[in-house]
Amino acid sequence: MRIEYDKGTLRFGELPPDFPPSRLPGALWDPRVSVYRAPGCSYRRLLETLEAEELTFDDRVSGGFLSPGPWKDVELRAYQEAALDAWEIAGCRGTIALPTGSGKTRLAIAAMARTRLAALCLVPTRVLLAQWVREIGKVYSGAVGQLGDGVREVAPVTVSTFESAWRRMPEIGNRFDLLVVDEAHHFGRGERDEALEMSVARCRLGLSATPPSDPETLERLATFVGPVVYELSIGDLAGRWLSDFDLVTVALDLEPAERREYEAEIALYRPYRERYLSIRPAATWKEFLRSAHRSPEGRRAVEAWTRARRMLAFHRTKREAVSSLLARHGESRVLVFTSDNRAAYRIAREHLVMPVTCDIGRAERREVLERFEKGELRALVSARVLNEGLDVPEADVAILVGGSTGEREYVQRIGRTLRPRPGKRARIFELVTRGTSEFSRFRQRRESLAARARSCV
Repeated sequence: MRIEYDKGTLRFGELPPDFPPSRLPGALWDPRVSVYRAPGCSYRRLLETLEAEELTFDDRVSGGFLSPGPWKDVELRAYQEAALDAWEIAGCRGTIALPTGSGKTRLAIAAMARTRLAALCLVPTRVLLAQWVREIGKVYSGAVGQLGDGVREVAPVTVSTFESAWRRMPEIGNRFDLLVVDEAHHFGRGERDEALEMSVARCRLGLSATPPSDPETLERLATFVGPVVYELSIGDLAGRWLSDFDLVTVALDLEPAERREYEAEIALYRPYRERYLSIRPAATWKEFLRSAHRSPEGRRAVEAWTRARRMLAFHRTKREAVSSLLARHGESRVLVFTSDNRAAYRIAREHLVMPVTCDIGRAERREVLERFEKGELRALVSARVLNEGLDVPEADVAILVGGSTGEREYVQRIGRTLRPRPGKRARIFELVTRGTSEFSRFRQRRESLAARARSCV
């Protein structure tokens, strides 16, 4: 029996007469060409099955796995070594969950160096693409390939954006035997999952500060990358490996006129939302939005919700609180996080703070971060760009202005200030508005994080 790689799938030649196709993991009949196929990600299980059955087969799947060049030794902290050991014990397949600032990138690079396999690293953004290429280059002497940001170069060690990987995987899915997935929580929901499904990489390493909590998503992620094999929380590492920190909640009120306007918008939104949930109580937010946009009443409800959310993003008392905190911590390195670019640019204008948004180019962004590290800039403001993975050294104060973020963004933003240095104690100020959906979300996040921390003990 011959097995070939064909555009993201495993294509089987004529099967042995006494071997039923149901024994081939993931195999389905393709009537277009009268052959059986299986997803590329089934390759490892397929080899295990065929070897267990002691079947002779002609393996033509590999596109010539690229041979990476020499690596330098990568020093790891004790918990990073433990995480890597757990991954290796699990057969070099699984997800490692560590908080922001704990060195997940370095751990993954150590996995590449230790396995010496041709490696493809997937990252969500162009910013992280450049950062990973730079970090790998510090310990790897070969050329580092890049797919994304206008570059199309494949090498034994390659870094790709999610989008570029999704487009190119039918061509390159059989050229790497280690697949590293940064911010792995983006997968498992169906969007771009094909990028993982089309790869034949037998070794897979997922990285995330906050793995999905939804069992169905977590199960799909386990299928494509592997289960969570090691997990630590911020509380587990604070004090030694991450900075100690104080988390301060600043509860604010809307002014009377703002409160009336907010309540009016919520009165338009809430009845429609409650009726929908009474019919479909398990529906996701995306499903609700898709349904709402099919009717005029639904669209009006969503528009009202959008206006209410914008109202909470940066109302007058939040503006006053941000002004006070920036003045009090003028000698610190401060990161200000907002819920949208509109609020970020407003803070930038009012306080002459440099914005870091998706609108500025890679070179300018890197220059801004270098100036922040040197102390030439004392504060930065961002809506989303600084959330995931991007190194922001030296920050010791964070102001969370947009309180509507979910648990994942919340953990990422806190972690931006926790990279340790001697004597450092980080301070995180969270601005939340009483009597609003923002305050409810804040309480849910705290309860969820407390439960997660208890589960890690």
